[in-house]
Amino acid sequence: MSPLREPTVVGVPNFNASEDAATLRAAMKGLGTDEEAIIAILTTRSNAQRQAISQAFTHEYGRDIIEDLKSELGGHFEDVIVALMMPPAEYLCRELHHCMEGLGTEEEVLVEILCTRTKPEIADIVDTYERLYNRPLAEHMCSETSGDFRRLLTLIVTGARDEEAGVDPARAAEAAQQLYDAGEAKWGTDEEIFNKILAHESFAQLRLIFEEYKNLSGRTIEQAIKAEIDGELKDALSAIVECVESAPAWFAGRLRAAMQGAGTDDRTLIRIVVSRSELDLGAIKAEYERLYDKTLESEVRRLRTAMQGAGTEDKTLVRIITSRAEIDLAAIKREYERLYDKTLESDISGETSGDYKRALVALLGPA
Repeated sequence: MSPLREPTVVGVPNFNASEDAATLRAAMKGLGTDEEAIIAILTTRSNAQRQAISQAFTHEYGRDIIEDLKSELGGHFEDVIVALMMPPAEYLCRELHHCMEGLGTEEEVLVEILCTRTKPEIADIVDTYERLYNRPLAEHMCSETSGDFRRLLTLIVTGARDEEAGVDPARAAEAAQQLYDAGEAKWGTDEEIFNKILAHESFAQLRLIFEEYKNLSGRTIEQAIKAEIDGELKDALSAIVECVESAPAWFAGRLRAAMQGAGTDDRTLIRIVVSRSELDLGAIKAEYERLYDKTLESEVRRLRTAMQGAGTEDKTLVRIITSRAEIDLAAIKREYERLYDKTLESDISGETSGDYKRALVALLGPA
């Protein structure tokens, strides 16, 4: 995994769980809900602090804070807040369970969660999954996947990765040769060799292996995987390779994909923002801007179009503001003002009203 840690949520000093629990209780008690108070507290506390708030809430009021939040909130705002209130491993386990339940399996979610985590994080997820669902994760996963893709994920969840061994250049050169012989150097591909090496070696060792592979082959391991392997296995192996190089860049790509097309994949958007907020979301934001800054103007023009004419396209307005709030909304605001000689806040305030207006303007941040 990328050693870079650049969280956007680090918790607050002088934290008082009982005071926060009292503020949240007041925000949800009586007629109406003070969403701003909920946002102000829960988006600035670390997960450990949120768990302390949850315990204090139950102790002081005999109530489950998540159930109270669910009863007071709605839509994707509720989804974000409930995700923030869960312990990280529990939240990811619920996402894994959701992607495997019912008709079809969302393999890209399995890849996102299982191929990008450290060995200790995977161990925590495995233990938590069995506690929550009384069923081993590996067993459920094997019933929903097949072939070499299933074998790769099984190696990962059973803790095959050796993160304790140091970096060994000689072993790296040997592994690079094995990968070359299993793919480019033969007719057909020996996927088992790719699985074995990419699921067993530490990310630091893989980084060296990939350098040796390029020296040997003349092209990158990612290029080789895309040429030699298909389907879900290609996606899973590519995710490992890209996270070895830069986990923030890989997650930036996932965010980008979630916001393209006819609609926003809100579940993926929420999952990445919430689960990476205390790890490397700051670095993901920077990578997103570096990779996709040319799209800012198009987003700005979509906002402008949504507020022109006889009525306001509320769904477009909400989608852009909420989906970009933790990515590049500040840059969108600056570009809007440059293009139209008006602030985004003033246009939104003129086109909306009430709590709806206040929520959108709050998400925009300081002017």
